[in-house]
Amino acid sequence: MRSTSTPRELRSGAAWLASATPEQVDEFLEGLDENAFLSLPWMFEFWALPHQLPPDGAWKTWVIMGGRGAGKTRAGAEWVRAQVEGPRPMDPGAAKRVALVGETIEQVREVMIFGDSGILACSPPDRKPDWEAGRKRLVWPNGAVAQVFSAHEPESLRGPQFDAAWVDELAKWKRGQESWDMLQFALRLGSHPRQVVTTTPQNVEVLKAILRNPSTVVTHAPTEANRAYLAASFLEEVRSRYGGTRLGRQELEGELLEDTEGALWTTAMLEAARLKEVPRLSRVVVAVDPPATGHSRSDACGIVVVGAVTEGPPQDWRAVVLEDASVTAASPQDWARAAIEAFHRHGADRMVAEVNQGGEMVETVIRQFDALVPFRAVRAVEGKRLRAEPVAALYEQGRVAHVRGLNHLEDEMCRMTVRGYVGSGSPDRLDALVWALTELMVEPARVWRRPQVRTL
Repeated sequence: MRSTSTPRELRSGAAWLASATPEQVDEFLEGLDENAFLSLPWMFEFWALPHQLPPDGAWKTWVIMGGRGAGKTRAGAEWVRAQVEGPRPMDPGAAKRVALVGETIEQVREVMIFGDSGILACSPPDRKPDWEAGRKRLVWPNGAVAQVFSAHEPESLRGPQFDAAWVDELAKWKRGQESWDMLQFALRLGSHPRQVVTTTPQNVEVLKAILRNPSTVVTHAPTEANRAYLAASFLEEVRSRYGGTRLGRQELEGELLEDTEGALWTTAMLEAARLKEVPRLSRVVVAVDPPATGHSRSDACGIVVVGAVTEGPPQDWRAVVLEDASVTAASPQDWARAAIEAFHRHGADRMVAEVNQGGEMVETVIRQFDALVPFRAVRAVEGKRLRAEPVAALYEQGRVAHVRGLNHLEDEMCRMTVRGYVGSGSPDRLDALVWALTELMVEPARVWRRPQVRTL
């Protein structure tokens, strides 16, 4: 029932069918012979989304990395079908021995096998495998076998051998590296054993190492890609709660957000700083970190808006990062205009700008757009890391919050380490953030604590 040479109109059929007129749909269905018509519901090539179809090439590992509900489980189950099924129910397929590996036996059984998108739900009646609970395995009519394993027991993979494997939610396995290594030794049958990994990404070394392997291919999709099969209320709720956050980027967009070793900021720290409602602010500052040049290959001009509540003693002060208004490949006039627009948009009290690169020109070009803007020039006399550490301490104390939508800024923050910045280019957005918080929180606190000299 599964064709090895799917017609081109079937391979791209789902997208076309969704936008076809009723007359076109009728014409298409009437043009199918009886076998093709009866097979259509089980032909995943017809219904699949692009990220659910195996890439071409001689890959060893296919990683399907996506957000929650993006269709990863269905893709994994259908890939297993494609490996074990032959042209007819009793014909052999490309694979005869398959490993199904999940975090626990229960999760393999309930999600990968019996789940709504699991292997049994995807299999046509004449090819549906039998579940042998006592032996923890699936057996197909053609004799192919899929054996179940738990990532909690890596040693259980020592001994068996396979020509295919499906690994689910690898990124959350407690003993991920051990289980993955044991599976690699077991994947040794056939001329070209392969494995599929379906996972929502997390910052774990085992996943990052797999992605770096030259024999790995990756397809990626956000939750939104599978919206036709998801409840509208679910999408609305998760967008509302997690859109524009680092957690949302991981769980909904399917992005791998890496925390660099020794980073001054981490994903967990920034998610803990997420703000639901902006308080009444005492002061608002726009900080600017201009690029050294102004052409298409220039670094970004960091423009960050931060407000603060500075009532009472310094330990009670709180700050809120309101906007990353940074611009890229901008001329001095472009970034100065963007900074002034951000200043007025937020009703800011002051603009601070680093002048190490541009000197007096920085203030001059800003005042072309607003001659009366309260302006303070700042000059860096310490390295970026030393300037950033007092600001990172404010985050550790829970005294700085973030609104949503600061993705690029937060990425730069998570690449600033105790050894310096480890990203490409210059962390201009982070520099601007540091200048803003230094102006609002760090320097005023130092003045507050400075001993007062009494004169007679």
